[in-house]
Amino acid sequence: MTKALESLATATRTPYWTETAGPQPDCPPLQTDTRCDLAIVGGGFTGLWTALEARRRMPDARILLVDAGRCGNAASGRNGGFCAPSISHGIGNAMQRWPKEAEALIRLGMSNLDDLEADLATYGMEVEFERSGKLTVAATPWQVEGLKAQQALRRRFGSESHFLEGDALRERLDSPVYHAGLFEPNYALLNPGKMVAELRRVALAGGIDIHEATPVTGMEKRQDGVELITPGGRIAARQVVLATNAAPPLLRRLRSALIPIFDYAIVTRPLHDSEQAAIGWTDRYGIADSGNQFHYLRKTADNRILWGGFDAIYHFGSRRDDAFLTESGSLARLAENFARALPPLADVELTHAWGGIIDTSARTTFFAGTAQGRRVAYAMGFTGQGVSASRFAALTMLDLLQGRETERTALQMLRSRPFPFPPEPFRWLGIRLAQHGLAREDATGRRSVFNRTLDRFGVGFDS
Repeated sequence: MTKALESLATATRTPYWTETAGPQPDCPPLQTDTRCDLAIVGGGFTGLWTALEARRRMPDARILLVDAGRCGNAASGRNGGFCAPSISHGIGNAMQRWPKEAEALIRLGMSNLDDLEADLATYGMEVEFERSGKLTVAATPWQVEGLKAQQALRRRFGSESHFLEGDALRERLDSPVYHAGLFEPNYALLNPGKMVAELRRVALAGGIDIHEATPVTGMEKRQDGVELITPGGRIAARQVVLATNAAPPLLRRLRSALIPIFDYAIVTRPLHDSEQAAIGWTDRYGIADSGNQFHYLRKTADNRILWGGFDAIYHFGSRRDDAFLTESGSLARLAENFARALPPLADVELTHAWGGIIDTSARTTFFAGTAQGRRVAYAMGFTGQGVSASRFAALTMLDLLQGRETERTALQMLRSRPFPFPPEPFRWLGIRLAQHGLAREDATGRRSVFNRTLDRFGVGFDS
């Protein structure tokens, strides 16, 4: 047993990011009935970006945001902080699912990352944003061919990338597991904990009323708007944005559109320069591998390594138990795979280990829409790609509520509903079959009949 695996038992079971965000002012629960122009349900990236953009568009409006727990305590504060130049889960997914608008999706994804970076500067948000690139690595011959196909596709759409093998790869990552890589310079990383804290700070400074520990238990249509029901009081709102993502949707018709998938991450102690040199990773770019069961890894500001992914765990009945966030056999598998891929670090102590929920749609991209006579807007189903896409989703929801016809609202990707997940037990059986097929594809390079059938219906399973 490696020391990394041994140290897992004592690793802190809360996200490392939480410790970096610093003290924040309290936002007490709602304790009375109230009225507002816009109510936002959910205080993660999507809800907070919506609050900032709504204030920019409506400087005199009363805007209220509520969260069932603390802002960012769900998916937004538990992810790896990979900030993609994409709103469509990558160029390949855009081409496969929406070939007629793929060019627009790719262009909008790139400009969204530019605009996000510009917003960070405009609002003075310090979130450890680094546009340092991403290296995707391959472990098998078929994955190597897949990287070459990705490079050709990126070249077609003017996206820079560099194929690496041999010494060129070892200078970027020296691992016995990976044999080729594709480096894309236009990719960013950030600190999710600081991102939430800074969005929250700017929202409060802009006069947004934020109430935490305020779950919304019901939503009722009214003649002049919508009423949200909370334990501390009712919120009468002219319009509502639902940014609840992985939580059970308040709109019942959306409950079959996404499933909660649990993902896990581990973090090492800070690495010495010699330890970074031993694995050939001395720069600041993020890394992910090419498998269906893939790992993602990155450095923190103090040169720890975050290593996550591989398992994507669904619990029967779409269970979301809090206990799943702290303990799982997936954590030990992560530690074992970490030591196998990076042998010089096998005895490096792990300090943090945690889980989070991914709001997974059957097409691996978020969707958006309206309800109740355009009084309610929603966006969800980011499938692990929401760090940057959440900003685009916020702008789209406000466009929809305001009746604006924009390039965002015209996208077929957003206007079409994802394929619904079936009820139990067929849901659980279907997911298990898909996962089994994906694992076999990683091992053999051959796609299962079941997964090929899903492909024909535009249904996917990914994180």
